[in-house]
Amino acid sequence: MITLTDIDVIKLLRKNNLNADTLQKNVVAKLREKGVRLATAESCTGGLLSERITAVSGASDVFDFGVCTYANEMKHKVLGVSNETLSVLGAVSAETAMQMAEGARKISGADLAVSTTGIAGPTGGTPEKPIGLVYCGISTKDKSYAVKLMLGGSINKTNSRSYIRKLTSDAVFLTILSILQ
Repeated sequence: MITLTDIDVIKLLRKNNLNADTLQKNVVAKLREKGVRLATAESCTGGLLSERITAVSGASDVFDFGVCTYANEMKHKVLGVSNETLSVLGAVSAETAMQMAEGARKISGADLAVSTTGIAGPTGGTPEKPIGLVYCGISTKDKSYAVKLMLGGSINKTNSRSYIRKLTSDAVFLTILSILQ
């Protein structure tokens, strides 16, 4: 599993000459160019992925499903995340992220689905699952996998909730662009 820190995400943006504030425009354009439909299933980002995508004019050409399942019960009821996964591994796990993305893709019929689940802080972290730990699920018709993000601490000493949520959405958009290359 790939693990990225906040510094890694920022370096990837710079390396690829991408502006974090307009990244969603690149994503919508690339989805349109490739004829790929996207779905999102969010927890810790609370709809930020959907908000950023729908801020782009013409996003409806490539995006028609986004759901925020903050509670475990909704992850199970709406997206089909197994109760066993939730009870044994927890909501913040690679398996939950993958099952969330798979559920979103199945429900929507999208070509590609992404999910986010993690601990955005500023409270709620544990030694095993610290603030800034986020898993992003990716699901295509061929495979599902997760990307692990460790976004608390490097630059962001205060573990700002908005910083972690924004960087998570940037990382998801970078992942989508990488898949579509």
